[in-house]
Amino acid sequence: MAETRTPDSRTHDSRRLMDQELSLALDAVPMTPNGAFDLTDLATTRAAFRAQAESAADSSPANPSVTVEEHLARRTGRTGRADVPDSPDGLDVPVPVRLLRPTTAPGPLPVLLWFHGGGQVLGFAAQDEPWLSELAASLGCAVASVDYRLAPETPAPGAAEDGFTAYQWLCREAEALGLDATRIGIAGQSGGGGIAAATTLLVRDRGAAAPLFQSLTYPMLDDRNRTASSHEITDIGIWDRSTNLLAWQAILGDRAGTEDVCPYAAPARATDLAELPPTFITVGDLDCFRDEDLDYAARLRAQGVPVELHLYPGAYHAFDLIAPGSRLAAAFHRTWFDYLARQFGAVPVPA
Repeated sequence: MAETRTPDSRTHDSRRLMDQELSLALDAVPMTPNGAFDLTDLATTRAAFRAQAESAADSSPANPSVTVEEHLARRTGRTGRADVPDSPDGLDVPVPVRLLRPTTAPGPLPVLLWFHGGGQVLGFAAQDEPWLSELAASLGCAVASVDYRLAPETPAPGAAEDGFTAYQWLCREAEALGLDATRIGIAGQSGGGGIAAATTLLVRDRGAAAPLFQSLTYPMLDDRNRTASSHEITDIGIWDRSTNLLAWQAILGDRAGTEDVCPYAAPARATDLAELPPTFITVGDLDCFRDEDLDYAARLRAQGVPVELHLYPGAYHAFDLIAPGSRLAAAFHRTWFDYLARQFGAVPVPA
């Protein structure tokens, strides 16, 4: 059940602490009484979310230097450790993947396995193509965007199983697709960042070839909602505490917040973070995910994983999407593109 919003002193300071450009952009975001994403009416919110994303894509000129291919990643069964269970749903359902490829970059190409945002209850693989095309063209890499199954129709860890299937497929088909199987990075944003983290855990635990890195942009990691930031962020309207509680209820049902939650459903539950790949994490100071993300970064580093962490003061959740022309968004994109370029071994393109 959703909690009643009870603003505290930190909440009252949200606007004062917020970056001015981000604050102005927030004023232009349509709000329901339940914030920008009303998960009490999921069907309507999904339709509005898709319409907005498709309208934004239609208004952006297509990038002629990037092609888009549609593929189906077939499930082949798990490999590796015998103590890791099979997919709980047991479905032999292929996973749709949209592959963005720069036309002039020499192959075999490095590839970013991408998981879109939407709290694991909203969104679709094509929603990020305008700016992912820019990324692919700038870095000379391919991007494989996964159309994973959403909750509540598919409870966790179904989405992570889709991610593992897509990763196996990339490794298996890399040569035929003109991709470099030794240079695959796993990345995601918000809810997709949580799925990226869960997929990376599955890859390690099932003994698959390790990815080059994982990149987690303000990831959704912890169903328990016990941190200070999860209590502080209640009235900004962009994925506040009440919205997050509803999302986790959809993802996990009655398991949310109990001990019956595995790390592949909520990666913050993992106690063993050793032998994971180098990790990039970014989050805003006014994001309800702030403290769970900072804790995950600290625990990764404590267990020997190289971590690059960026905390943006004055930034709320999804700040780079809501205010893409802001200086903070530009700074984040430069930093992130540079990280990806360094990991892939490419030369970053000057801004």
